[in-house]
Amino acid sequence: MIFQGKSWKFGDDISTDHIAPGRLFHLRSNLPELAKHVLEDAREDFAPNVKDGDFVVGGNNFGLGSSREHAPTIIKLAGVNAVLAKSFARIFFRNCVNIGLAPVICDTDQIDEGDELQVDLGSGVIKDITKGIELTFSPLPEVMTKILSDGGLVEHIKKNQGFNL
Repeated sequence: MIFQGKSWKFGDDISTDHIAPGRLFHLRSNLPELAKHVLEDAREDFAPNVKDGDFVVGGNNFGLGSSREHAPTIIKLAGVNAVLAKSFARIFFRNCVNIGLAPVICDTDQIDEGDELQVDLGSGVIKDITKGIELTFSPLPEVMTKILSDGGLVEHIKKNQGFNL
């Protein structure tokens, strides 16, 4: 799985409340509408300007807070293929995989706002096309990569277990 797009840089401790503002709880049953507000409490310019294929690039402890599954879901609905961060909150990381959004643990210090990136989940290489550098990360376990390539856990189970969910 190889993704390419522009980086949107965020700092440390981006919480699920930054991602899916609590004041908009009434939109939880309308995720496409909630996605129009994704990360607006961290950056007002993100939601209206993010493009399909772009990357969210965070620091430490990305996704801390409540275990809202709709937080990674609305990031994905906004068109983001992967979130790159130095570290993730455990439940957020797993929720990303479960809904088909790639979480990549890597050193994000060398990635700047607007850098054009190519992320290869299989090889564990990030090419910063803007800077002409490569960064490496530990690839996700094969089972997680399969879940991501199937579009998330539910689709993975349907495809591989014969269940009709």
